[in-house]
Amino acid sequence: MPVPIEVRALERYRIWVRYSDGAEGIVDLSDLAGRGVFALWEDEQEFRKVSIGSGGEITWGDQIDLCPDAMYLRLTGKQPEEIFPKLRQLVIHA
Repeated sequence: MPVPIEVRALERYRIWVRYSDGAEGIVDLSDLAGRGVFALWEDEQEFRKVSIGSGGEITWGDQIDLCPDAMYLRLTGKQPEEIFPKLRQLVIHA
């Protein structure tokens, strides 16, 4: 799975992120802003503190971290099965 190698905060709760496979672009996080722990972002200076954590997570200090795989899917529009082909082989029994 590609990992984020660069991230920058943009206006209106968006981030620009680049991944190790060359995928890069803008991810809109405005749907999260102001909800629960994401209330932190109401202070624009706090939102600008985005970075990449030691485990590859996209983080805002010790307050918020986002899964890099989920952000990759949002960025590329790919489905999990495209990234993890073995998911296609799973059979779900109800």
